[in-house]
Amino acid sequence: MARQSKRNRRRMHQTGMGGGFTVVRRVPIRVQRNLPHAPTLSADAYERLRLLEYAARTSVAEASIAFRVPVPTIYRWRTRYRPDDLTSLECRSRRPKRTRRATWTAAQEQAVLALRRQYPRMGKMPLQVLLRGQGVRLSASMVGRILGSLWRRDLLREPHAVRVRKARPQRPYATRVPKDKRQPTDPGALIQLDTMHLRPLPNVERRQFTAIDVVSRVAVVGVRATASAGTATAFLDELVDRMPFPVQAIQVDGGSEFMAGFERACQDRHIALYVLPPRSPKLNGRVERLNGTARREFRECYDGDLDLPTVQQALRAWEATYNTIRPHQALGYETPHAVLRSKQFSHVSN
Repeated sequence: MARQSKRNRRRMHQTGMGGGFTVVRRVPIRVQRNLPHAPTLSADAYERLRLLEYAARTSVAEASIAFRVPVPTIYRWRTRYRPDDLTSLECRSRRPKRTRRATWTAAQEQAVLALRRQYPRMGKMPLQVLLRGQGVRLSASMVGRILGSLWRRDLLREPHAVRVRKARPQRPYATRVPKDKRQPTDPGALIQLDTMHLRPLPNVERRQFTAIDVVSRVAVVGVRATASAGTATAFLDELVDRMPFPVQAIQVDGGSEFMAGFERACQDRHIALYVLPPRSPKLNGRVERLNGTARREFRECYDGDLDLPTVQQALRAWEATYNTIRPHQALGYETPHAVLRSKQFSHVSN
């Protein structure tokens, strides 16, 4: 009979041919009871075991394609695999072999701890200066690492922060926007009003009052030296006079300039005043957009004098351009006054 080569024998063994047979004796029950239990493998270890068995039947390249695992990774798993210990295929720790170790001494740590307990809110740089006065020379970063180590080991307990919440001011007239008023369809039904802080020069400050109608996008802008309830009330008079339609409601944020006298002026004029919840500028999106447009198209291009009458006159000229010449994408590239003349309020984007 011809002798089989090692390669042929391996192939026949993989396909189940030529392997011969083995007589297996039954293990006694008393011996079975003393055998160790099979370990419980995780899902990852079980998947790696299936992969290695598949690679043993076929090849590493085919196992890489079938299980979508790189070939070097399979070789690494096969090297550490031990048939008598299936837990060798479990995930190993990825902790670096070399990690940073503390380089400070116990005396230095105690010095930092004593000073921090004496001054609980003092940072690492002031502590570094005080430690230097005591003859302990440490860098600020090392002082910070010592504080972090003390905090993680629960040796340093920080005092609890006490937050003082201010009571919200009483608004006798202003309310939140009702649901049926949030998407108006008539001009003047809702005017968004806001202020913008301007610093054209280091020692020069101005406040711009900006108002825009939600439906027609007609804008009214003004500039003042300060933003107070008095200046806001004066701008309210201009807003009512310069809007081409009656003002029915105004929406503002929680700024102090829109309280007190401004609120009383709205009540006297029978104008509904709606105040937004805190930290919600997106609900005043029309006027916020107008503020950005005024900053880009007017403030960044203005090179005249900064006295209030001159700036006010130039701002009024830009307001006329905004309302009568500048096309608006939200209005189908029409101007606000053109939309008012056409009475096509249903085409206005809300």
